[in-house]
Amino acid sequence: MSEIETTQPVRFTSLILEDDLHCAELISLAVQKEGGRAVVCHGIDRAREAIENRPFDLMILDQGLPDGTGSGFFLELREQGVHTPAIMLTGMPDLPNAVNLTRQGLFDYLAKPFDFLTFRECLRRAMQTLALREPEIKSSDFIGGSRAMREVQRLVQQAACHRGATVLLTGETGVGKDLTARLIHQLTFQSFKAVPPLISLNCSAVPAELFEAELFGAEKGAFTGATTTRNGLVGAAEGGTLFLDEIGEVSLLHQAKLLQLLETREYRRVGSANTLTFSGRIVTATNRDLAAEVERGRFREDLLYRLDVFSIRVPALRERREDLPVLCDHILTRLAEKYGRRKPNLKHEDFATLLIHEFPGNVRELRNLLERSLLQTPTEGNWLELDRTQFRKPRPVGAAGGPAFNSSRVTSVAPPPIAAPPTFASSAPTTPETSAAPLHETPPPVESRSAAPPVEGSRLIEMQEHDLIKRVLIEERGGVRKSAKKLGMTHQSLLRRLGKWPDLRAVMASFDPLQQALSSEPVTGN
Repeated sequence: MSEIETTQPVRFTSLILEDDLHCAELISLAVQKEGGRAVVCHGIDRAREAIENRPFDLMILDQGLPDGTGSGFFLELREQGVHTPAIMLTGMPDLPNAVNLTRQGLFDYLAKPFDFLTFRECLRRAMQTLALREPEIKSSDFIGGSRAMREVQRLVQQAACHRGATVLLTGETGVGKDLTARLIHQLTFQSFKAVPPLISLNCSAVPAELFEAELFGAEKGAFTGATTTRNGLVGAAEGGTLFLDEIGEVSLLHQAKLLQLLETREYRRVGSANTLTFSGRIVTATNRDLAAEVERGRFREDLLYRLDVFSIRVPALRERREDLPVLCDHILTRLAEKYGRRKPNLKHEDFATLLIHEFPGNVRELRNLLERSLLQTPTEGNWLELDRTQFRKPRPVGAAGGPAFNSSRVTSVAPPPIAAPPTFASSAPTTPETSAAPLHETPPPVESRSAAPPVEGSRLIEMQEHDLIKRVLIEERGGVRKSAKKLGMTHQSLLRRLGKWPDLRAVMASFDPLQQALSSEPVTGN
């Protein structure tokens, strides 16, 4: 097995299974011309080993091999769930076999001898087909049906289609840039049998004197304490994704090293003269305005141009308030699973408080608030006891966790109407097996963004209260006082709610024949 390198940025990797040395060399040359990296195997056993060790974007298979057939190997991989596009080459064309393989997902079937330019055109068509595939977002953590989040989802899908493009994620602290980076990685390599690594580095957490060694690695004896040759994070991310968070914190000296990596995809370990090549994708993130940093002389302009190839701005939480119901429900569901307890519900007044809060720490602040509140809520409590200490003193936008990204451009607006997600109204007990609704079940956001009060959000809480009372009434077989005690309210308060919801009176009456005659009359309470 041999690997043929290319001097150009790697657009794709290709497995070539061909026993004829001259033909394998010709195919490798075509792959190189199209910007690919070729791994050549002369037998099926070596090809199996190569696929087990690394993912490939394309396979080029010869039909007649010393230890089997290319078509047999292709069908074997299909049965194992490997759906890498493949081109079959054969010196003895077999039309029925070609038709069968095409039905099984073969990309193309070429007869030998083939023209070099014709084969290159086939490669181009294969790469175009790969680029047009629209990945599907399946992450249960990527929550939001608002217009702003739908735009982020669209850009993430586009970025995943272009594996060689560098992605720059911008946004305030706590908006979920790291989650977006993981999602880009997941979608980029979702068709691979062996998912390549995602290696993350928080650039602000590494001392300047260790940054180069941490990123690129170091040779033995390169500096005091370097007792062995160490691979850096770039080498560890080979074939996968290198995520550089807080890229705006990198010193000007090391920015030049990063620029070289982005321009040439080449790097050297500290203390080494040998040049290594990086074939993975690079995703970066920052909460700074890099254009402003360039004007202040703290960031290289040429590096910004290289980073800003494909830019995605993740919106602040206050810019997508309509996502708050489903976010709260999702976070509380996950936290209840984490602590092995029932998921409590939000009260009307607590949800109203969240709607008008600015959330300078964004989703991270929301999660911390709900987790702290959950831990302060009794285990058997049906309602979340929201910790209101942080709402007593308003803080300026962007005060949490460092400077905000373009926060001066954001103005406070009245909360928009809230779209009701299908899972938020449910008040059934949460079990560890319960999972949040997948993203595709999130309803589209309300298009109207008037300044009306959040009536829909209040109705969601009301629906929760209704369902909770109904469940407790059934558990207590219609007993008003027992149900009221379990709900944490007086029986008069419960009676008032029964007067508002006739269907609950019917539930109560179904357990108490004496109430059958009363259920048609209004139920009142003092």
